[in-house]
Amino acid sequence: MPTVTVVRRMLFNAAHRVHNPALSEAENVAIFGKCNNPNWHGHNYTLDVFVTGPVDDRTGYVIDLAQLKAIVQREVIDKADHRNFNLEVDFTRGVIPTTENIVVAMWRVLAPRIAPGRLTKLVLWETPNNYVEYDGG
Repeated sequence: MPTVTVVRRMLFNAAHRVHNPALSEAENVAIFGKCNNPNWHGHNYTLDVFVTGPVDDRTGYVIDLAQLKAIVQREVIDKADHRNFNLEVDFTRGVIPTTENIVVAMWRVLAPRIAPGRLTKLVLWETPNNYVEYDGG
């Protein structure tokens, strides 16, 4: 049985402030620069969701992409779109909302809900030039 990876791309907008409350204001500014703006800043994010598994004989799918879209929409996009990662998004509560931490938090939400197939990678684009990848490791 062939194993295939399918990818669903989702778009959303969100704000955050990259800030560590354990550090002084001066340290936060020195480390995070303009991303530490106390009045927040936002991004047009792109999330690529990779699901790997065998191709089902009956459907020809690894996972129905409409089903995958619905899962990602419900569990991540609806919670994050036009929201503030620092204040409003339950799955990023208590973490410094860097792109690295956000993608790990998204993985923790999505991985147990993806079936058939298994979540094998998330790619979160913060800008057209900056992205992070996470494979659950």
